[in-house]
Amino acid sequence: MSFASEVKGELCREKLSRPCCACAEAYGVLLFCNSFTTERVRISTQSVAFAQRLPRLFRKAFGVAFDESPEDLNSGGKLTFEVTKPESMETILDTYGYARENSVSHHINYAMLEEECCRSSFLRGAFLAGGSVTDPEKRYHMELVTSHIFVHRELENLLMEMGFAPKSTTRNANYVTYIKRSESIADILTTLGAPLAAMEIMNAKVEKNLRNGVNRWSNCDVANVSKAVDAAQAQIEAIRRLEEEVGLSTLPEKLRETAQLRMNNPELSLSQLAALSQISKSCLNHRLRKLMELSHTME
Repeated sequence: MSFASEVKGELCREKLSRPCCACAEAYGVLLFCNSFTTERVRISTQSVAFAQRLPRLFRKAFGVAFDESPEDLNSGGKLTFEVTKPESMETILDTYGYARENSVSHHINYAMLEEECCRSSFLRGAFLAGGSVTDPEKRYHMELVTSHIFVHRELENLLMEMGFAPKSTTRNANYVTYIKRSESIADILTTLGAPLAAMEIMNAKVEKNLRNGVNRWSNCDVANVSKAVDAAQAQIEAIRRLEEEVGLSTLPEKLRETAQLRMNNPELSLSQLAALSQISKSCLNHRLRKLMELSHTME
């Protein structure tokens, strides 16, 4: 089961308590479903949880039943529901103040969303019918898709009034409202009634940040080790050049001791060499640089 399916499953466990919220949720479904005209409502979904919720939602909001609905909700594929009976359509249209003789004006009627609970319910219905959210293990992306330009614009305004900062684009003649910030997605899911999914997003972010931090530290350690190995190799090559050209016995005692120390311990870092020789790191580094300079004069 995809993360989006899990989210919709959690949202569908939200109780249908207040009639105003049921009407608001159904309103979101209608404005983001496949078809909503004066003649027909058509809703298609692959979510079994949403398919189970729809008949209860329409009975609570309108007191009507679907004229067509799937016989087997577990058959797989798309599950389609339709309302076509004139008396049922009249009830639905009257609920939102639509005139039967006119075409449905696809706008968000803010009068239906005056209460905060109704706004959350509306967004829940919109998400169930036309929304998706990506698995947070992969990336952060939540979107609501509608074919109605004014609904799209008014949804953006609604989300901004609620404190969110959505972005928009178009895709295949549809209008997409999307959010990519993990914190905002988690907040919206909590608002819609999916706190467990919101917690999963924040946990995924914490784990990603932890893994990224470990990777940065690991990469830093690898880089430091690589630098230390390269430096040690260069020092050994310089000492061997001095040995071949003039012999280490010709060097001052301290430089000779340092050269021998490095040759005997090629794998040790500068700090480890300093601890072994019981002299300061800066002093040892100075001596090794002196050996490198003497070697360069032999080139």
